[in-house]
Amino acid sequence: MALTTTVEMLRRAQEQHYAVGAFNVENMEMAQAIVQAAEELHAPVILQTTPSTVRYAGTSLYLANVAALAREANVPVAMHLDHGDSFELCVSALRAGYTSVMIDGSKLPLEENIAFTRRVCEMCSAVGVPVEGEIGRVGGKEDDLEDEGGYTIPEEAVRFEKESGLFSMAVGVGTAHGFYKETPVLNKELITTLRGMLSAPMVLHGASGLSDDDVRDCIARGICKVNFATELRAAYTEAVRKVLADSSVIDPKAYGKAGRAAVKELVKSRMLVCGCDGKA
Repeated sequence: MALTTTVEMLRRAQEQHYAVGAFNVENMEMAQAIVQAAEELHAPVILQTTPSTVRYAGTSLYLANVAALAREANVPVAMHLDHGDSFELCVSALRAGYTSVMIDGSKLPLEENIAFTRRVCEMCSAVGVPVEGEIGRVGGKEDDLEDEGGYTIPEEAVRFEKESGLFSMAVGVGTAHGFYKETPVLNKELITTLRGMLSAPMVLHGASGLSDDDVRDCIARGICKVNFATELRAAYTEAVRKVLADSSVIDPKAYGKAGRAAVKELVKSRMLVCGCDGKA
């Protein structure tokens, strides 16, 4: 089937109290692994690229890989720009054919974040592409993003939703990008509070390294999209290293297959935690 948007995916997840897994891709093998995992579990799935990934190979090339996989897939597949950091990057993703974009103005003062996000929403709404915004920063380091983080203020979130025109909202509840050096302090009650005040589907960033129980609890309280990135890169790289320990291996397909298999199993386990298996 053709690529789909995240609208129906996330609204259904919101209504039925599960989350759709959103997985960052770096290459063809990771994209294959994620879609294969989704097909085996009959789960809807979102594939994502970050600004540094796009700088590495461009929006069109990543979109082409994912679109080709989606055409042959028997489950809904969306292509999402994660942490878009400029209007121009969102334009590039939209022109390439991405079916969902995120514009991250969370480092800006509230008024500027609203205006920045609204500009992207106005552009994307013309072609029916949903926009994810962020308020209350996710800390840590991922890709080329680094931040100390900060909790979402409920009253600001309500205003952000109303005035920006966004579809979904990434919220700051104590998670961080990258692997955790110590156990994170999650403000789960904040998720419950926000769920009662917002209509926008809420997104949890920084899930790599969280316990399964923590992820499930966040979903039960209202999260309906969960992002995974760092642990996928780690799984792929570790599998490749094992193959390359044999110095006679020179065929990229040999280690590509190993990396693909490792990512596929990890994605399947994360989908089961999210509860999106069987929901396609």
